[in-house]
Amino acid sequence: MIAAGAGKYKEDGTRQALDVKAGDRVLFGKYSGSEIKLDGDEFIIMREDEILGIISRAGAAA
Repeated sequence: MIAAGAGKYKEDGTRQALDVKAGDRVLFGKYSGSEIKLDGDEFIIMREDEILGIISRAGAAA
C-alpha cells in the first residue's frame, strides 16, 4: 500500500482510524477498487472494507 487516509467519519462525528497503513502489503479481490493511471503508473483506489487481509511474513523486516 502506498498511502492511506485518516479514516472515515462515524455517525457521531468522530473519526474511525484505519487498521491498514502505508507500507502494508494487502490482499484484495480481483474486482476490488477502481483502477487509475497517473503519469504512466497504474494504481488501485479502494476502501478499507474491500481489503481481505494484510500480508505479513515471518522474519520480515518491519
